[in-house]
This record gives sequence, structure tokens and C-alpha cells, in this order.
Amino acid sequence: MFVGRLPTEEVSSTGYQKYNMMSICKSTRIVLLITGACMALLSFRQVNFFDITKNLDIFISLYKELNTYYVDTLQPDKLIKAGATAMLDDLDPYTDFIPEEDMDEYRIQTTGKYGGIGAIIGTRGEWVTITEPYEGCPAAKAGLRAGDKIIEVNGKSTRNQKTDEVSSMLKGKPGTTVQVKIRRLTADGSEQDMTVTLTREEIKIKNVPYYGIIEEGIGYIRLINFTDRAGAEVRMALQQMQSKAKLKGVILDVRGNPGGLLHEAIHVANVFVDRNVEIVSTKGKMSEWDKTFFTTQDPVDTKVPLVVLADGGSASASEIVSGALQDLDRAVIIGQKTYGKGLVQSTRSLPYGAKLKITTAKYYIPSGRCIQAINYAERNEDGSVKHIPDSLKNAFKTRNGRTVYDGGGIDPDIVTEPEKLANITASLVSKGLLFDYANLFRARHESIPDAASFALTEEEYDAFVQWLAGKEYDYTTESEKMLEELKAASEKEKYYESLRTELESLKKNMSHDKLNDLKKAKSQIKSMLEEEIASRYYLSSGRIANSIRSDGDIRKAVEILRDEQQMKKILAKK
Repeated sequence: MFVGRLPTEEVSSTGYQKYNMMSICKSTRIVLLITGACMALLSFRQVNFFDITKNLDIFISLYKELNTYYVDTLQPDKLIKAGATAMLDDLDPYTDFIPEEDMDEYRIQTTGKYGGIGAIIGTRGEWVTITEPYEGCPAAKAGLRAGDKIIEVNGKSTRNQKTDEVSSMLKGKPGTTVQVKIRRLTADGSEQDMTVTLTREEIKIKNVPYYGIIEEGIGYIRLINFTDRAGAEVRMALQQMQSKAKLKGVILDVRGNPGGLLHEAIHVANVFVDRNVEIVSTKGKMSEWDKTFFTTQDPVDTKVPLVVLADGGSASASEIVSGALQDLDRAVIIGQKTYGKGLVQSTRSLPYGAKLKITTAKYYIPSGRCIQAINYAERNEDGSVKHIPDSLKNAFKTRNGRTVYDGGGIDPDIVTEPEKLANITASLVSKGLLFDYANLFRARHESIPDAASFALTEEEYDAFVQWLAGKEYDYTTESEKMLEELKAASEKEKYYESLRTELESLKKNMSHDKLNDLKKAKSQIKSMLEEEIASRYYLSSGRIANSIRSDGDIRKAVEILRDEQQMKKILAKK
């Protein structure tokens, strides 16, 4: 059962007529099978038989007329797929049609496994570029780095190709080889080409890219996915930390985690709660989806103080874990309100290897609340969806009797403000300048201290500022935005001509000074640049380790874990 999503890596006319006829037969068969399935459903469900048969008849006749008379040759697969997608678009965003050719990508989402070189890639200009190799995978073992441009794959140029096209070229059966030509930045700022041959492996994307003791007695686990073995990875991380020190508290970080497999959410919660404890139940239209799920294993530790970090990007399985641990009064939740996805998807087989991922149920955490934030069944007149209003939210009780609410994600026990990027910082990130400078730094420095302690010196930060001179990264300050709004309002109300002089003078006086803004936002920019540089040497785990000291939510979590009385007060009945 799937409750959430992951990122990416990597003829003759006679023949055409034969293919076209096969596609028509294939598409028609799909339509007929859909019709048959609907009629089978009618045998035990009370629905409007006439409406269903009428509209299916119209659809089949429409397709037949198009195929017979349309001026150009149709592509049946493409047309039927578009029709299926449009039909599902009117439901919720999680109900998807998955054609056979997309099944590999779907399997990656659910298992976290694929055959390839193990690297995240993205487009930079006219080339697809490695943005981060996975630790221990062929790309990293071959010495490939973030910033390496992929120039050729097996002798074929990749100039101006899309990311998914290059990803498809890099993926393949484990044990096969692929030759990759890359272009790498050198210490003097020039570029050098090199060719490497890599042997593809089965790549398993880690659910826990980092864990460790971040302060005396405080353990930290970063959980980014809920694919196969997520629970086992969290279990191992906690056991490893316990073997090294007596833990006074643990932080489980699910910020930005979009979810995944339902059973893995149960396994993760089971690490911290006893066997045979209810974690989640599901209720759907069909009675077969009315199920209650309990923990099935012995826990690792049910007593160690626990904080879960969550935010607006924590969805689905992340909300099952954080919500269940809150309902059971097992953890204090710190951060921002979670996304609010209380829907469960299951897959149904379709003809020719296709699948339908369909929302079959809603999930309910131990207090009995459902945290789905959007009611897709009721839409506004313009087709937009409705959020459940506060007036319709219901109160529930945790195990200790604390009041919690349904209808819109998990509300943290301690709410924090998300860090807001300064306009200049956002511009440096969006223009890729922090990424580019980290590549140059790596080319000029063979090594750095361990990731957790690495920090730029004042001279090194000044060198970055000097490197920015002449680079394009314009942005608009908040004051400049407000001035533009004032100008637009004065023009609309016919006052602009009388205010022109004053407004232009204001604009001139507040025109932003980039050097001054670089000083104002220095702490934020420097921290983000240090994280980017740390990842060049220690990959994803290095980025996370370096980010911990400047992370306000983690600081708050450590503070709460060190205050036993405050933990008890938060978890006690109000």
C-alpha cells in the first residue's frame, strides 16, 4: 500500500500500419475491459447504469470516428493516455494511470532501487550535470563529482538533451557497463574533459542518509523516504548510536519527507513504541480497505525522550509517524504544520502491463482523527479544491488526554518559524552561484576538515564575494517591491504624474547595494555555502552534518530534550 512519492537519476510504411492497427486493437481492448469492469461493478453497486453505458458508448464512438476520419494519422497510445490522464485529473492528484513504459520509474518510487550509476542529475545550461553522486555507488567510486557536465554517454552527445533522456541512457541492467565523458572545472577556472567507464549496479537510495550523536547524549536521525527497509534503517541507526553512548534524547527528522509505503511508516513508529500498538487504520468505500494496523516487532527503546521534526513538506507516511507518536504521547512534535495528506493509494493491474494507482481509503491515526486537509470531492465553481475550514474540524484526545484536531495535517506541539531566505540569498541559489563556487572550491582544495566542523574563514568568504563581482544575480528587495506596488496603485488612481518626482527619488535612494546586502545576509549565505562545499567532499551525509549547527529547529529540539520537566509538561494533559 502506497501513501506518498521520490527524485530522478538518471520504419517502413507497412510496418507503421501494422503497429497502428495493433495499437488500435490494444486501445480498444482497454476501453472494452474498462466497460466490462464497470458492468461487473454494477452487479453489486447501485449506480446509474444508463449514465455509465451512455458515456462509455459516446467515448468509444468518438474514438472510432476520430480514427476513421481525422485528417492526420492518430497515435492511439498517446490519445488514450491523454484521455485517461484527463479523466483522472478531475479526481485527486494521487490517482494516476501508469503505462507500461513508466513502470520502472514507479518501481523506483516504491522500492528506492534501480540499475544505474547512482547519481542525481539536473540541467545546467546546455548540458545535463551531476548534482550529487550517491555514496558508495559507481559514480562516487569512479570519482565523479557534483558539477561534472555529462558530455557523452556511450559516444553519443548529450548537448541540449533533457534530464530524463540522459537518465535513461545511464540506467541499465546491473553488471553492464556505460562509458561517460565528462567535462570538469579545474583550479584555474578552465575545463577539462575525461572519459570513465562505469559498471552499473543495483542502486538502493537510502531512507536514512545520515544519523549520529550531534551533542553529548543527543542522537539525530534524518529520514527522507519511506521505501523498502525504512523502518529497518531507522532501527539500525538507533541501535548503532546506543552502542556508542547512553542516549539522553533522540531527534527524528522527517522535514520535507513526502511519504511512501504504509507498512514502513508502521515499522518506523515501532522502533519507539511497543509491539501490538495501533498506529493507523484505513477506511474506504470497499469493506476490504477497512483495516487496522498494529506494530508487530519488539521496539528498540520506548523510554528515550523523543522529538520529531516536521514541516509543510512532511506528508503521508511522515504524518502517520509524527501523528501516531503525538497521539500516543510518545514524542514532542516541533516545526510547522504538516502537509495534510490523509489518503492511501493502492495499485490495480490494467491490460498490457499498465497500472492504475488509485486512492482507495483515508487513514486515521490512533486518536481517531484523519488529517486530510483538502476535500477533493467538493470543488469551487472555478474547479479549485477546498480546504477543510477550521469550523468543521473536530477535537480528539491523545492517550494522555491532550486535545488534538483533524482536518489539516499535524499541528506541532512547539511551532517554529521556517527560515526565510533573504532576497539576495534566494537569487544566489536560483542562479546556481553557490553550486558553481562550491565546484571551484573543490577544484582548488584537495581536502577539508570533517563535514560537521568545516567552516569558511573570513578570507575564504571574502574570496567568494570577490568572485561574485560581475556575476548576474539581480533581485528585488522588499522595499523595492512595495515601491513598485505604490507606483502601480498611483497609476491606477491617476495620482502618478503628481508623485512621479518623489517616487523616482525614492527608487534611486533605495536602489539596493549588493555588497551591503552580502554583508547583511552573510550568516545565512555563509552557512548555505559551507553546506554546499561540505557535500563536494562528503556527499549527502556531509551536507546534513554541516547543516546541523545552524539549524534552528534542531537547536530547539536539543533544548527541549535537555529539559526533562518541559518534556513532561508538553506531553501531560492540559
